[in-house]
Amino acid sequence: MIEGIIFDMDGVLADTEYFYQQRREDYLREKNYVRSEKTDFVGSNEKAIWEAIVPDDPVLRRQMMLEYREYRKVHPEPYEKLVDPQVKPLFEELKQRGVLIGIASSSDRASIEAMMKAGGVTGLVDYYISGVDCNNHKPHPEIYQKAMEGLGLTAENAFAVEDSATGIEAALNAGLRVFALKPRHGENIDQSRATKVIRQLGDVLGYLMM
Repeated sequence: MIEGIIFDMDGVLADTEYFYQQRREDYLREKNYVRSEKTDFVGSNEKAIWEAIVPDDPVLRRQMMLEYREYRKVHPEPYEKLVDPQVKPLFEELKQRGVLIGIASSSDRASIEAMMKAGGVTGLVDYYISGVDCNNHKPHPEIYQKAMEGLGLTAENAFAVEDSATGIEAALNAGLRVFALKPRHGENIDQSRATKVIRQLGDVLGYLMM
């Protein structure tokens, strides 16, 4: 029987991936920095994203990355609009059933906390961890290993909910079964490695007796 679920945040609990993409493109347009190709950064981390955007000039890359951090502060995530409306009722139902709730996100802790506050679920989450708290990025299993340790769970009595290919691999590499939330905007994300693809968050309730 499942005793806990560990959720990714971006693209799972909150519809942020599309927002992130648009915000990044707005910034690049303001900088008149034209890219020859579009890249899907779903599930990626800051370092990898900027290495892809500015591959051949490390000085410019660092300058733009730091500038973009400031740009983000002026254009913060509107979590009150981005949190999936199923999150709060799902978390309340899980708590009633005695299921532990964890969040394992590559975003920083402030973003995770802002999402939880906007969604009204701060008091329902038993443990959360940011990629900033880890030495390795997804698809390395570290973030899920630490989340299981923090919740007192094992791979046998828990599962993960992810969306990106790198997130799915991170959970699998930690020994977890992983349910992939189908992309909300039809993004082309490889979810073939997931244990199962689900259409909406509430579907996880049907798998608690695994």
